[in-house]
Amino acid sequence: MEPIDYRDIAALQREIRQDFTQWSNTFTVTQAIVDEFARMTGDDYWIHVDPVRARAESPYGTTIAHGMLIQALVSRLNVAMPYEVGGFRNMVNYGSDRIRYPRPVPVGSTIHGRSRLKAVRAVDAGTLTTLEMHVHVVGDDRPSMINQLLVLYM
Repeated sequence: MEPIDYRDIAALQREIRQDFTQWSNTFTVTQAIVDEFARMTGDDYWIHVDPVRARAESPYGTTIAHGMLIQALVSRLNVAMPYEVGGFRNMVNYGSDRIRYPRPVPVGSTIHGRSRLKAVRAVDAGTLTTLEMHVHVVGDDRPSMINQLLVLYM
């Protein structure tokens, strides 16, 4: 596939799709990963780190991953896009327009993701794209995370 120059807004806009990419590889979210994230961030709420209490008191019957951990784990998911952007010096995560966590990720679950290009626009610094990223627990039709991720090409 020939790269689309990041300054070619019209060509990039032609890549906007209603359909999502194919599923990425999978990644299993273990209690050890959740515990390490809790230690690093200081978010040690029992629903994430206390399996005994979660089994007894949580509506999910087990510990669940932090939403922000699932967002961070997107970097472990290789989503093959149907286009390639080229010609840029830098590509940066510019933030998110909107992020939601509609379904929990129970510890021990395997996740995968897919995305689609939602928007492209020229900005003073370069080209700003919006990728809609969905992460699902494998086998669940509803997403666990929906992120309107902004990527800035310069």
